[in-house]
Amino acid sequence: MNSQAVLAVIIFGAVYLAITTDLVNKTAAAILGGMLMIIFGIVSQTKAFSYVDWGVIFLLIGMMVITGITKRTGLFQYLAIKVAKLARGEPMAIMILLSLVTAITSAFLDNVTTVLIIVPITFLIAVELGVNPTPFVIALAIASNIGGTATLIGDPPNIMIGSASGFSFMDFLLNLSPVVIVILIAFSGFITLVFRKKLKVSNERKARIMDFDESKAITDKVLLWKSLLVLGLVIVAFLLHGALGLEPATVALSGAALLLIISGYKEVETIFAEIEWTTVLFFLGLFMIVGALVDIGVMGLLSKSLLSATSGHLRVTTFAILWGSGILSAFVDNIPFVATMIPLIKDMSQSLGASAVEPLWWALSLGACLGGNGTLIGASANVISAGISAKNGHPISFMQFFKYGSIFMIISLIISSVYLLIRW
Repeated sequence: MNSQAVLAVIIFGAVYLAITTDLVNKTAAAILGGMLMIIFGIVSQTKAFSYVDWGVIFLLIGMMVITGITKRTGLFQYLAIKVAKLARGEPMAIMILLSLVTAITSAFLDNVTTVLIIVPITFLIAVELGVNPTPFVIALAIASNIGGTATLIGDPPNIMIGSASGFSFMDFLLNLSPVVIVILIAFSGFITLVFRKKLKVSNERKARIMDFDESKAITDKVLLWKSLLVLGLVIVAFLLHGALGLEPATVALSGAALLLIISGYKEVETIFAEIEWTTVLFFLGLFMIVGALVDIGVMGLLSKSLLSATSGHLRVTTFAILWGSGILSAFVDNIPFVATMIPLIKDMSQSLGASAVEPLWWALSLGACLGGNGTLIGASANVISAGISAKNGHPISFMQFFKYGSIFMIISLIISSVYLLIRW
């Protein structure tokens, strides 16, 4: 590596250290890191800004506006009571049920949208049960990444892989959903093992939950129907975005604008004030930092080293991609990493044939999506969940998430290894 590449790695390392140790605000650290990449000439301002995934940024803003308005109807309180009563007030049962709902929803919406909708519900449940909401938030973030692995539209890396490989929605569903189901079963056992002692509540608390009347939670039925109409249209458009030729960000922003108009809110500042701007700005900084690493060649060097270490042995390469992408995706955003791996796998397909390298695509998908569970900044859904948690008075530190996320990341990669070995 040349001096510029070394400097880029040092800046990334310093920002990462600041984030992991909570020495400074993580948003400030990420923005400063992105600016330092420009100031030291590692990447130009134009190039740095071009690496920002505006699709993700605008998707976040659009869905935050929609959920912010929908929240005013009492819908989330209604759902919280229904879920809690279905689980008969048992916190562990509630966590497992919400995790399964999150995973399934994340397979058909993107996982960022899913946590924006479901995580606020957990705070309402936790308050009524008198328990710490942090375990719920961590569990839901991990579940969203697991569920998002199963389909073409569940996680951005899968959209990229599908576009490059030509795999359809059904290809992803048939090849990845079996292992995702096994991983979800393992996850239910994992969260039961690690969180059950933290979620003890009295019979009185459970009885209070069962006595709630969820119908009284709805405070504005007219706005509720308007919100559900827009949310339904947005979900349908997400599912059909390929046929419609519309990107998810366009769908989300259009839905947000439509709901702002039909909801009757004239002072939109009150809605915009509820957007998680610190999270949005954190992503801006992170995209610029990782983009600089891509531009200077660091990410490409890592990808090529990963493939060359296997000496072209297909099975070894499959596992190297699975574990390499899993571990790296825990520490850097998985989108630019997948972007550097795609041309390398396409090159291999030209010499070995498309069918021969098919396992490599699935290994890349599993590694990139499941590896995001390893750390707090490994996946967009983790950052969003932590941002919502902090806004509700329960900040989640890097090490808090890492303690649970890293262990289950390894478990899920082991399960994926067995699956790839048996399947291919």
